[in-house]
Amino acid sequence: MQIETNLAQVIEITNERARYDESVKQLLADKQILARILKYTLEEFKDLDIQEIIGNIDEPEVSKVRVEPGYTNVDRIRKGSEEDNVPGEGKVFFDIRFSAYCGEDIVKILINIEAQKSTNASKLGYHLDNRIIFYLGRMISSQKEVEFSKSDYDNLKAVRSIWICMDAGDEEDSISRISLWQDVLFGKQMNLPNIDKVQGVIIKLRRNEHLAESKNQLIAMLEALLRSEPTDVKKKRLSTEYGLEMNRDTERRLNDMCNLSEVVLERGLQQGIEQGIEQGIERGIEQGIEQGIEQGLEQGIKAFIEDKREDNVSDDVIKKRLCKRFSITEEKAEEYLGRL
Repeated sequence: MQIETNLAQVIEITNERARYDESVKQLLADKQILARILKYTLEEFKDLDIQEIIGNIDEPEVSKVRVEPGYTNVDRIRKGSEEDNVPGEGKVFFDIRFSAYCGEDIVKILINIEAQKSTNASKLGYHLDNRIIFYLGRMISSQKEVEFSKSDYDNLKAVRSIWICMDAGDEEDSISRISLWQDVLFGKQMNLPNIDKVQGVIIKLRRNEHLAESKNQLIAMLEALLRSEPTDVKKKRLSTEYGLEMNRDTERRLNDMCNLSEVVLERGLQQGIEQGIEQGIERGIEQGIEQGIEQGLEQGIKAFIEDKREDNVSDDVIKKRLCKRFSITEEKAEEYLGRL
């Protein structure tokens, strides 16, 4: 049997991971999910019922709108953009971007939602609040010649950037808001009614998916949505506990995410086992294929641990799953966890 090269396997798994990440974005872009995010994070929507909010959401664009100058403004691009382009920058897309409407005057708000696995500056290479500020700035500046023209700044639309982060500690689930405010350094306070047009929101979900339900209704729903569990269990929980209607579109998005999660894991295990066998064969027949299989098993366990840690599963839970899936002792599982 011809064994694929390690590079080819890594590329395949990377592609599957990218597809899984995209499926998570597609699920978050479901209007039933978006409506609940808006209701429980933004003042403009807190008094509206879910169905009314759903009816006021335009069709979201997922990973289609570029963040960089010269690309965000799709209407202008079709006409020949005059916005400054930044040479040499990589392509960066908003995860989810859409417009929503509220109030008797039908106020339009431009909204961006991002799924973020880590808030750790040492892992990211930057502080998350700086990135949020940049995204908000791009959503403001890209409105020129689309939402308003020349000096008609009173037609500037409010922007909201909501970040769903998945690395909070056991008791660190939270929702925080970033906004502009007014300080009077001298004299009478001015009337500045539009400084609330720029707001960011950070929703921190807990990485340990076996904790009790969050006391916050939105966080509890999002953690249930992204938890690793069988699709039918997830559907029932979301329907009975959080009121999501399991229509055809929502079910499809859930199935895609859950199925791809399993594919990513299985491909990672397969890569580890095959790579170990290949290395064992290359080291010579005298060492035996059995050693290669043993190394492959170790690679498979390593891939399993890395995948679960990537999904913010606690080491205690990973240890139990290792024992069950690979038929190893708790001591052996602890040894693998301590080594990685």
